[in-house]
Amino acid sequence: MNNETGADMGKTILITGAGSGIGRDAAFALAARGHAVIATTFSEAQAEALRAECTMRRQPLQVFKLDITDATDRERLRGLELDVLINNAAVGESGSLAEVDVDRIRRLFEVNVFATLELTQLALAGMITRSRGTVLFISSIAGRVPMPFLMPYSMSKFALSAAGAGLRAELDQLGCGVQVALIEPGAIHTGFNQAMTASKYAWMGPQSYFHDQAEQLKAREARVFKLLEARSTDSIVRQIVKAAEARRPRLRYVAPWIQGLFVRLARIFGA
Repeated sequence: MNNETGADMGKTILITGAGSGIGRDAAFALAARGHAVIATTFSEAQAEALRAECTMRRQPLQVFKLDITDATDRERLRGLELDVLINNAAVGESGSLAEVDVDRIRRLFEVNVFATLELTQLALAGMITRSRGTVLFISSIAGRVPMPFLMPYSMSKFALSAAGAGLRAELDQLGCGVQVALIEPGAIHTGFNQAMTASKYAWMGPQSYFHDQAEQLKAREARVFKLLEARSTDSIVRQIVKAAEARRPRLRYVAPWIQGLFVRLARIFGA
């Protein structure tokens, strides 16, 4: 059987940031395919809302709060025998690198890179011992092509993609049977991208270098989202399911495909 397409079913899968959007939809999709899904959320309020949705859908998920920046919360992974860890939890930040507060970028990296790596190391300890497991990093096409005015977020996703690709090579060298793959969503209408891109205008006041261009930037972003943004998470959720079930996932899974095509063209032509 083809390792990338061959499906291993009945896995124990933990996904972070499952309170909404891609994480929530992926959790329900994986559970519907017979996997035991542990869906974790940033806050207890999100956990309660997700439990209520499970009841409404009559679809079982094990739900608990896991703030990945909280060392006590992260320790909950120690007793779990996971087949798959899906690192989905992330925060967004936008603005020009010429003026955005560097402390905001530090906070972004703390969540999107450092806490994600700490959680991954906890999961890997068990996976390497058992000689099996898969780690998926939910990165972004913003981690492949620099995106002006989204660079704080883009930088963090570049770092995460590099970490995932490097970790995959290291574990292959170890020969421990643990797989690593990157999931790279494009612009999808979950509310995350809209909130992130809009955040810079809250402080792009008269003191900003770009104050006179703010309206022009807003209009351009609106046109881009209207042209490219997917209205549903279905395409990227399918890629997450495929990677989670694969015996040997490929390095990258990108969706929607048209945005992935734009990324490839941008890289070819030097973006």
